[in-house]
Amino acid sequence: MKKVKTVYDHIRSNNIKTIILVACFPLIFIALVFLFTWIVAPADQAMQTAIQVAIPTFIACAVWLLISWAFGDSMMLHSAHAHEIFDTDKENREIFRAVENVAIAAGLPRPRVYIIDDDSMNAFATGRSPRDASVALTRGIIKKLDRLELEGVIAHEMAHIGNRDIRLDMMLITGVGVTVFAADIILRLAMVGGGNNEDNKNNTGAILLMVWLAFIVFNWIITPILRMAISRNREYAADATGAQITRNPAALASALRKITTDARVECLDKVKSMAAVCIANPGGPREFISSLMATHPPVEKRIERLESMAQG
Repeated sequence: MKKVKTVYDHIRSNNIKTIILVACFPLIFIALVFLFTWIVAPADQAMQTAIQVAIPTFIACAVWLLISWAFGDSMMLHSAHAHEIFDTDKENREIFRAVENVAIAAGLPRPRVYIIDDDSMNAFATGRSPRDASVALTRGIIKKLDRLELEGVIAHEMAHIGNRDIRLDMMLITGVGVTVFAADIILRLAMVGGGNNEDNKNNTGAILLMVWLAFIVFNWIITPILRMAISRNREYAADATGAQITRNPAALASALRKITTDARVECLDKVKSMAAVCIANPGGPREFISSLMATHPPVEKRIERLESMAQG
């Protein structure tokens, strides 16, 4: 008889997968630089080049991450045209209390609450840590979901906060930005070459060109695949954790069925980087996206997992 997976099994499994995928980023990056450089240089020189490229790249990522850390959440909320609500707002008091109650159930500080004036159904969480986190909900999701379904959505977003998923996504977005910038610099250096004699200049230029190609493959093929795989795993984990918070996985499953019929948030159409942080892709089902590049798992699989938790 097949063992029914519990909420804790799903959370543990997805956390392990995420750790493995994150660890793949630096390993694949160094391997690509080494392999491409090895085409035009001896193995020892290729390894030395890989190390020389990797160290400043990682340092630049750390510096840029600190900058993103300071302003990333406010930029996301601004992009969504979200405005903060308070418990003193009579029309929004009920939703404010719902977020507060779910936060208490999750054992987390109450996040700031924002409303997006859009009649579609979507939501996202942001913030550097649980103590300064925010949850944003569209008008549509508040109006169209019943109380238990809305609590399931809020619990899903609280799970992202508790699991530090926003911090992880910010780190990945920052890493991509730095490596794209580094690739541009290396291409310019490759075009100039280096050294005092023609042979040395040609060899240096060839090595730099190979390093540039490694960056291109990493930025435009490897990184999107790994990042989307992490995003899908974190969605599964947030579903499982959200179900654990409310003790009602069926309500979140019901909410997902409704949300996917109208998840598009028009103001986020041009902010592709935010797709991964929303409960459903805010771009809507306008384009075919392969399973490797999808920001979210298929909703049918998410619902299936939630319903299996309800039976467990």
